[in-house]
Amino acid sequence: MTVPARPTHAETMRGLNLALVLEQIARHQPVTRARLSDLTGLTKTTVANLVSSLETLRLVASAGPVREGGRGRPGAPLSLAPGPVAGLGLEVNGHYLAACVLDLTGAVRQREHVRVDNRGRDAQVTVDALAALARRVTARAGDDGLTVAGTAVALPGVFVEGRVNAPNLGWEAVPAAAMLTEALPAQAHGVEVDNEANLAALGELWYGAGRGAGSYLYLSGETGIGAGIVVGGELFRGAHGAAGELGHVVVDPGGAACPCGGVGCLEQVAGLDAVLRAGGIDDGEESSESRLTELVRRLDEGDGNAHRAINAAGRGLAIALVGAVNLLDPDTVVLGGLHARLGPWLIPPIEAAVTRGGGRLRARVPALLPSALAEESAVRGAAGTILSRVLADPLSIG
Repeated sequence: MTVPARPTHAETMRGLNLALVLEQIARHQPVTRARLSDLTGLTKTTVANLVSSLETLRLVASAGPVREGGRGRPGAPLSLAPGPVAGLGLEVNGHYLAACVLDLTGAVRQREHVRVDNRGRDAQVTVDALAALARRVTARAGDDGLTVAGTAVALPGVFVEGRVNAPNLGWEAVPAAAMLTEALPAQAHGVEVDNEANLAALGELWYGAGRGAGSYLYLSGETGIGAGIVVGGELFRGAHGAAGELGHVVVDPGGAACPCGGVGCLEQVAGLDAVLRAGGIDDGEESSESRLTELVRRLDEGDGNAHRAINAAGRGLAIALVGAVNLLDPDTVVLGGLHARLGPWLIPPIEAAVTRGGGRLRARVPALLPSALAEESAVRGAAGTILSRVLADPLSIG
């Protein structure tokens, strides 16, 4: 019998130390080797050897000179390299497909957004279209000197044993990751899927409104409504990975039926399609973006139907968020998607409701902020997830 090869202790320690040094470069860049020795507790010789390996892997590059203190020659600082390593993020939304390539510095190097109605469309057709989009964007990234290390996909659903249930898309037990893995070229980190609100919360944490926001609740707002929960800089998933399904909190027991099987869910009051319908804007040939722009125009002009729709959405969101805030005690609530766009009308009544609903339970009311990334929160969070895998295991791309 052949015994599988196992990494030696020395190999394991080297991988951990490479990740440690790379993490400190990411946090403190530009940073000199001497400073890295102080930050990591490793000797200067060890740091020099590890940095040499990271340079060989093309994960770090020299930045401009930095003088640490008032005397001596300036150090030779290091920063994350803007290539060739990159992460690919994909998103399936009820109204569009999206792709985004980020390099290791977090810069957007390629993006593409395709307006298409995915609601009720055959899952295989949607996955094939997403794979074609991924291949186009990956090819352009290659022309730009980048190599995609892996792909993460944001989907509006719940994940059970590798399969996706997404009621708003009409998906039930769809093996999306396996389907995309088969359709895409082999990558060091393969293909993974996650809930779009979770990935959007991470996108805001790494690149948007979540930076410096403490522990926060991200509220996604498209056809469906979800929540991503960030506690102490980490995503909270719940015992079974389904935390944050705020869109299916009942806010109107006598309300409309929901695709999830419930009645009066928040999505049926404050989801994109529900708000547009209530505002008198038909689901015609125009894109959801055009229809949302029309709703904003009507709100600016004082249209009664538009304001009644927003008031109903605000009441529903207030009920759900008061409960969520009392349960989770976040520092901040970040409104994404539709709700960020409608922030000028939604934030004041939600803020007032959360203030009243908390009573004397807390010293301060959570700040309510609009997303800094708009529609790109989830797709950038997806790409950033791949980059976080590389930072945690630099040898994975060797």
